[in-house]
Amino acid sequence: MLLSRACEYGIQTILYLAAHHDVPYISIKEIAEKNNISFHFLGKIVQILTQKGLLISYKGPKGGVRLAKAPEDIRVLEVVEAIDGLDILQKCVLGLPSCSDKKPCALHRKWGKIREEIYNMLSEKSIAQLIHEK
Repeated sequence: MLLSRACEYGIQTILYLAAHHDVPYISIKEIAEKNNISFHFLGKIVQILTQKGLLISYKGPKGGVRLAKAPEDIRVLEVVEAIDGLDILQKCVLGLPSCSDKKPCALHRKWGKIREEIYNMLSEKSIAQLIHEK
């Protein structure tokens, strides 16, 4: 609900690659099959994650993707920002363009606290921590 399906799949992909960090490259097809994700949809997500510097791709028969950095150096927030952006953590929860601290909507103050907690959680948690805290 909070994150798009693409973002959820991006996080699942990063987690899968982190769990198999010892393998040089993993095919997108394998990741799609193991996580029950459409291959074509995942291809677009992987392209975004590669452009944002979270993945490295290698073409060819032994090609695939791998993490661009160690799992402990990737924060969940980086994946969210790469795919969904940070609008959900910056804009009005009701989508009102006029909502601000000076002219708040009915949920502004409560959402501000929740938004801050979500931001802190996503920025503090590394991919390695998510794997180990299952």
